[in-house]
Amino acid sequence: MSVPRLRLGMVGGGAGAFIGGVHRMAARLDDRYVLTAGAFSSREEVCRATARELHLAPERAYPDFEAMARAEAERPDGVEVVAIVTPNHLHAAPARTFLAQGVPVICDKPLTAGLGEAETLAEFVVKSGVPFVVTYNYSAYPMVREARRRVAAGELGEIRLVQLEYAQDWLAEPIEASGQKQAEWRTDPARAGLGGSLGDIGTHAIHLAKFVTGLRPAAVAADLTSVVPGRRLDDNGHVMLRFEGGAKGLLWTSQTAYGHANGLALRVYGERGGLQWRQEAPEVLELSLRGRATERLQRGVAGAGAGGRLPGGHPEGYIEAFATLYAEFADLVLDWREGRAFAPELLPTVGDGLEGVRFVDAAVRSSAANGAWTPVVG
Repeated sequence: MSVPRLRLGMVGGGAGAFIGGVHRMAARLDDRYVLTAGAFSSREEVCRATARELHLAPERAYPDFEAMARAEAERPDGVEVVAIVTPNHLHAAPARTFLAQGVPVICDKPLTAGLGEAETLAEFVVKSGVPFVVTYNYSAYPMVREARRRVAAGELGEIRLVQLEYAQDWLAEPIEASGQKQAEWRTDPARAGLGGSLGDIGTHAIHLAKFVTGLRPAAVAADLTSVVPGRRLDDNGHVMLRFEGGAKGLLWTSQTAYGHANGLALRVYGERGGLQWRQEAPEVLELSLRGRATERLQRGVAGAGAGGRLPGGHPEGYIEAFATLYAEFADLVLDWREGRAFAPELLPTVGDGLEGVRFVDAAVRSSAANGAWTPVVG
C-alpha cells in the first residue's frame, strides 16, 4: 500500500558539504520524502546554486532558517520534516524553531556543541512532544541490529568487556590551514565544541556500544591529544570506560591514523561468548560462543540480519543504513500525525544525543585532570 511522501526541508548541506548529500541520498532511497525547501548556506549565492542543482523552486531557497520557518509555515504545502546538517554549534537554534512550529526534526550528530545547550534542547524536545531523531546511522546496519538481538537474547551472558575503535586518517595533516571546509569547522572549538575526534566519531562508537549492549558508560578516564601541531581540538584519544553494571571498556578514536579510512569496530565479550563487527565489512558479524567454533554470520544467510533491502551477497552499506533511519522516522512521523501511539524503538533519540554530549564533556574534563576517573553525569 502506498504511503505519502513527506515534504522535507534542509538547514545546511550546501555545495561542498559532504553530509548534506548523504542525507539527501538517504531520504530519496526508499521514496519516503521529497526535498522541497532549504536554507542551505549562509552565503546567498551558495544557497541559490544548491537549490538550482537540486531543482527546487527559487523562492524556496532561503537565506537562513528563520526565514525558511516563517515562509514555510504560511504555505499549504510547507515542509513537514526538517533535516539539520549544519556544524555542531548551529544545531540547537533551528531545531527549537521548527519544533515550536510542530515540525519533526532529523538532526545530525553530535546533538550540540556543548552540554548545557544539549540539556536545554533535550528538555525542549520532550516538552514539545514532536518527533526528533539523531543520525547515529551505524545503529541501522542489519548486522549491528543482529548483534543487539543476540546480546538481548542472552547468548553472550552477562557482558564483561566492550572494546571500541574508530580510526580515520583524513586529518593526519593540517588540512584545515589550507581552507578545507570540513576540516576547518571540525577543528574549531567554537563550531565543533570541546571534542574533536571524540565528538565527531567517538560519539558514534559510544552510541553503538549502548545500542548493542544496552550499557551506558558511568565513568571515564581519558587521554585526549592533538597529534598535529597547533591543532586546537583532539585528533586522537584513548578512553577507559566503566559501564553501569560493572563491565569495563576501552575506546580508541583517531583521525590521524594512516591506513584507516573509516575504521569503526565493536567487540563485545560476555561470560559465555563474544562478538565482533566492523563497519568496513558491515555484512558480517563474528560470533564466538563458549565451546563452539567461531561463526561468521552474513546478512541474508539463514535469516541473519533481517531488514536489508537486497538478497544476501548484494552488499548494503553506509547510505542504506542512513536511509533506514529516514524510512523508520517517516513511519514514526505518520503515526504521530495520525494521533497513533508512536515510539522510537530502534531510532536514536534526543536522549541518545544528550548522552553522547555528556560522554564528550566527561572525557574532556578527565583528560584535563590528567586522566582522572570522571563520572558521566546524567
